[in-house]
Amino acid sequence: MFLTISTTGTPERPATDLGFLLHKHPDNAQTFSTSHGRAHVLYPEASAERCTAALLLEVDPIGLVRRGKGKGRGGAPDSALAQYVNDRPYAASSLLAVALATVFKSALHGACKAMPERAAEPLPLRVEVPALPARGGAELVRKLFGPLGWDTVDAEPVVLDTAFPEWGDSRYVRLVLEGELRLADALNQLYVLLPVLDDAKHYWVSPDEVDKLLRAGDGWLADHPEQKLITSRYLSRRWGLTREAMERLELVRLAESDGLDVDDLDNAVDETTDTEEKPVPLAEQRREAILAALRAADATRVLDLGCGQGQLVQALLKDVRFTDIVGVDVSVRALTVAGRRLRLDRLGERQAGRVKLIQGSLAYTDKRLAGYDAAVLSEVIEHLDLPRLPALEYAVFGSARPRTVLVTTPNVEYNVRWESLPAGHVRHGDHRFEWTREEFRGWAARVAGQYGYEVAFTPIGPDDPEVGPPTQMAVFTHSSTPTPKEDTA
Repeated sequence: MFLTISTTGTPERPATDLGFLLHKHPDNAQTFSTSHGRAHVLYPEASAERCTAALLLEVDPIGLVRRGKGKGRGGAPDSALAQYVNDRPYAASSLLAVALATVFKSALHGACKAMPERAAEPLPLRVEVPALPARGGAELVRKLFGPLGWDTVDAEPVVLDTAFPEWGDSRYVRLVLEGELRLADALNQLYVLLPVLDDAKHYWVSPDEVDKLLRAGDGWLADHPEQKLITSRYLSRRWGLTREAMERLELVRLAESDGLDVDDLDNAVDETTDTEEKPVPLAEQRREAILAALRAADATRVLDLGCGQGQLVQALLKDVRFTDIVGVDVSVRALTVAGRRLRLDRLGERQAGRVKLIQGSLAYTDKRLAGYDAAVLSEVIEHLDLPRLPALEYAVFGSARPRTVLVTTPNVEYNVRWESLPAGHVRHGDHRFEWTREEFRGWAARVAGQYGYEVAFTPIGPDDPEVGPPTQMAVFTHSSTPTPKEDTA
C-alpha cells in the first residue's frame, strides 16, 4: 500500500521544507507501528528543487483476518475465501487512511512550529496513489476530487491483466493529483476520500466517526456537490449517523453563507416565541433526575437494580464519570434486549470494561452487589408483592449496602390526571401496588431508620399543587449509624 506526496521549490524556499511540514526529516527513513502493520516514511528524492515523501504501509494479512471478518471488520468485502486472498495489503483503503492520520497527525491539523507560515499557505503538490479501489470508477474519482481545487485529477483505470486486454479494466485506478493546496487540506481530503472510494471500512463505525468526518471535511465538505455520497460511504451507510452528519453540515453551510459562527446560528432561535414545546417524556425526566442525583452523590460505581431493557445503563455509559456500571435483572430476555441496545459485542475495549449485565433476583442477597457507591431501583418496587418487599430491603440496604440508594415509584394520587387511565386502575398491568406520597414516605422512613440511612424526597415531573408529581423519588444516604438491624418480620 503506497502513496507519495511531492512538491517543488527554489533555493530561497527549498522543496525540502516538506520535511518540516510533515515532521519527518528527509535524511531519515522512519518506521511506525499501526494496528494492522508497519508504516514506513522515506524520501525517494530530496533537493531544493524537488522533494518527494513516500508512505508505505505493510499490512499483516493474517492479523487482519484475526481482528475481524467480513465487510467493515478488516476482511475483504466479497466472499469467504477473500478474507485470505484479497487486495488489502496492496490497494489504498481505510487502512492507509488510518496510517496517514497516525503518521502525519500534526500535518493533518496544519501544525508546524518551525514553519507556521509555510503550513498556512498553498504549495505546488503532486499526489500519487498507484492502486486505488474506486467503486464508481474513474468518473467518480474525478467527481470527488475535481471540486477541491486540484488543477489535474488523473484517474487512469488499471486493466485486469495486460496479457488479456479483452477482460477490460479492473475496479482500481492509478490516481495522480496536481495543484496548489495547503498540505493539511490535501491530507484531510485523502483521509476522507480514500475509504469513501474503497467503500469498505476495516473497523466498526461508531458515533465519534461523525466528529472525525466533520473535522477532516472542515472547509470543503459542506459545499461539496457529492456531500451525501461522501457522508454515507464514510459512515458505512449507517443512516442515523449519516443524517446527523448531514444536519450538522447544513448548519455549517448556512453559518458560512451568513458570515456567522455555527454556535451563533444554532442559538439564534428565540425560545420565548416557541409556544408549541413538546413535553419531555416522563421516562426521560426520571432518568435525568436519577443522573443528577448520582452526580450530586459523587458516585462512580453504580448498580442499576432491575435494569430491564437497559435504558438507564445506556445513559450512564454516556457519562465518563461512571466508571463501573452493573445492570441486574431477573429476566434473561430483558438482559438480552439490553445487550443489543448497548451493542456490547461492538463496544471498544475501554467502553466494554465499564459495563456489565448480570442475572439476579433482588429478593436474595448477592455478594456481587457489595462495594458500590450507589444503587438505583427505578420503577422496581411496585412490581413486587408486598410480602416480598422486606427481602428486597435487606438484600439492598442490609447486604449490598451502597453509600447512596435511589428509589423511584409512581405516585398513585397523580393517576387522576391521566385522562386515558380508567379510575381505580394502576398504570401498568404488572404493578402489584401504587403508593400515595404519604405511604411512600412512611415506607422510606422506616427502611432508612432500620438500616442506618437518611432519606430525602424529590418530585419527578410536574408537581401538581393538589395531587403532587407523577413520580416520586427517595434519595437514601448512608449515615454514621452502626450495624443495621435485620428485619425478622
